[in-house]
Amino acid sequence: MTTTAEQMRAWRGPAVLTYGFRPFFLGASLWAVVSMVLWILLLSGAVELPTRFDPVSWHAHEFLFGYLGAVVAGFLLTAVPNWTGRLPVVGWPLGLLCLLWLIGRVAVAVSIYLPVWLVALADLSLPLALIGFLTREIVRGKNWRNLIVLGMLVAFAIANAVFHWQAAAGGFAGGASGLRLGLAAGIMMIAVIGGRIVPSFTRNWLVKRRAPALPAPPMQRFDRVALLILLVALLLWVVLPEQPVSGVALILAGVAHAIRLVRWRGYRTFAEPLLWVLHAGYAFLPLGAVILGMAAFWPDLLGQPPAQHVWMAGAIGLMTLAVMTRAILGHTGRALTAGKGTLATYICLIGAVLARLLAGFLPAAAGSLYMISGLCWIAAFGGFAILYGPLLLRARTEG
Repeated sequence: MTTTAEQMRAWRGPAVLTYGFRPFFLGASLWAVVSMVLWILLLSGAVELPTRFDPVSWHAHEFLFGYLGAVVAGFLLTAVPNWTGRLPVVGWPLGLLCLLWLIGRVAVAVSIYLPVWLVALADLSLPLALIGFLTREIVRGKNWRNLIVLGMLVAFAIANAVFHWQAAAGGFAGGASGLRLGLAAGIMMIAVIGGRIVPSFTRNWLVKRRAPALPAPPMQRFDRVALLILLVALLLWVVLPEQPVSGVALILAGVAHAIRLVRWRGYRTFAEPLLWVLHAGYAFLPLGAVILGMAAFWPDLLGQPPAQHVWMAGAIGLMTLAVMTRAILGHTGRALTAGKGTLATYICLIGAVLARLLAGFLPAAAGSLYMISGLCWIAAFGGFAILYGPLLLRARTEG
């Protein structure tokens, strides 16, 4: 039977197509930079995109469904073969999946020239292909425990379709239920998958150092209860974003997941940025839940958009950056430790999140804080592309 390593050695094309994380993580980082540059230019009035989306909706869509969509694709195409013991997608089939993602980005950007249905079809082609891939691998590998991941991916694709429908209907899709459903699916992915990998990686590292106290094992009874509370809170928020019942549920979810995070003992990992950044990324999940819950009671103090950025740029942005750096180092046979350059990317991204959140409290300085946030974001993902791009493009046996 052909092994993963033999399949990759048999590939004679570009090294970037030897494993799913390579093209998609590189594409995600580059798109994070390009889309933010375009967003800054749109805000300044220097450019106009020929898109049917209003500028805010385009910005929200291209982060959530463009950037995160690429990271999810790279993660699943890399992780699923490990979960199921089956072969990864390699070579031109992988290149075709990347092309589908790129076509989606272009179609949305120039959608004014295209039929609405064609733009939606182009943008949904990659998530639909991923759903087919994941379904096949789960069924053939009998890996039923990951049906929950398939469910979240389906919800993410449905959210994108709803976003297109709401934009085509003339509504403000950037503040509607399609965006909230997509964000909720992304947050649940972090809660479920992060809830597996963060305590596991932390435990492995602490065991090597003979630490006296170890993290609570993943997916215990408390974790399942916390996930259920979060799921209910997210569903309420998607349907009733500004109602007190949603605010209460979100605050409860935030408290539960803050306790969950403390149980993983991240405070013992400060010596290794590659680890503490996972805990920091997850910390934005309960923080965002609490702030969003408070926004339901005091909307004049802090509206929904700044609070949502704690989840979007904080939880999703930092957690995906952390996972990408660790995955690339591990799968290219490098030591699992973060250098100064990698640490700088983490700090820049945390700075971007804090500046964006502060803008919600200081409207008089909002313009300057938006610019600082955008530049920190560009520095974080631009630095990632510079540091890790060569590793993704060069051939080296995956570990």
